[in-house]
Amino acid sequence: VFWSLKGFLYIRKCHRGTWVAQWVKKMSSANSTPVTFFFFLGFSHYPKVEVIVFVLCLLMYLFTLLGNVILISITVLNSHLHKPMYFFLSNLSLLDIWYTSSAFIPMLANFVSGKNTISFLGCAAQMYFSLAMGSTECVLLSMMAYDRYVAICNPLRYPIIMNKSVCVQIASGSWVTGCLTALVETVSVLGLPLCGHNTINHFACEILAVLKLVCVDTSMVELMMLVITILILPMTMLLICISYAFILSNILRISSVDGRSKAFSTCAAHLTVVVLFYGTTLSMYLKPSAVDSQEIDKFIALVYGALTPMLNPIIYSLRNKEVKAAVKKLLI
Repeated sequence: VFWSLKGFLYIRKCHRGTWVAQWVKKMSSANSTPVTFFFFLGFSHYPKVEVIVFVLCLLMYLFTLLGNVILISITVLNSHLHKPMYFFLSNLSLLDIWYTSSAFIPMLANFVSGKNTISFLGCAAQMYFSLAMGSTECVLLSMMAYDRYVAICNPLRYPIIMNKSVCVQIASGSWVTGCLTALVETVSVLGLPLCGHNTINHFACEILAVLKLVCVDTSMVELMMLVITILILPMTMLLICISYAFILSNILRISSVDGRSKAFSTCAAHLTVVVLFYGTTLSMYLKPSAVDSQEIDKFIALVYGALTPMLNPIIYSLRNKEVKAAVKKLLI
């Protein structure tokens, strides 16, 4: 669609006939060398660092898998946790498992095999799932902030407002939004000609790293990605800030110290996850264009993709008495 529109506009502003042939020739030459696979540079320039990164990523992935599976299991098996907050939390854990699996299993497999390659379709799938899970998590975290707002500011109406049907609709809307935006971005980038460029200076098919391989003007795609990023990141952050502004205002009106402490504790875990997630995401996608260090981007991607999903179940279990009680009950 993008190339058809660009070609149409190009033909309209040029003389009919001669310029049409030139445009067709340009498109043919741009796509003359199709890319069937990609080669990852990863951390190959630093062999010792590469070994350390492999060991750390393997351990973090295993901890992420174990922690989030336990969190989902206790949410499903323990009837006391059949509440909106834990329903959203189990969705968050599922997102973390899916994201880390799509990003790090190929990387770990490539390190063991020594190939450091991925097929074109594999790269498309990896890019799509990483974008979809990241976008879905943004929307889901904002909905979890709204859930905390209703629980603290409207406790008597909370069971009515956040009923089962509403929770399912919110979670479904988050997943659909994330998957659709990821589909648009993935198709837009991988639909551009790469002219045989297939070496990605990253350890995964990260969209910004793949976009650097494109051999034509990418301003339209970059503008589209900027619009989606603004709609997903700052807008969801704004919703979170508004929710917690009302929560803080309500907490300050609570007279008892125990009441304030309990209200703060119910929000502390979610706020910690929000800061970790948005801090690393914003530093990667909204940094100034003058700052263009791909090596820094790789380490930020490791924090965003491995460390944050691993810490999420730990944060929620340590800050939540109900979760800790459920874990003890499950283990015993």
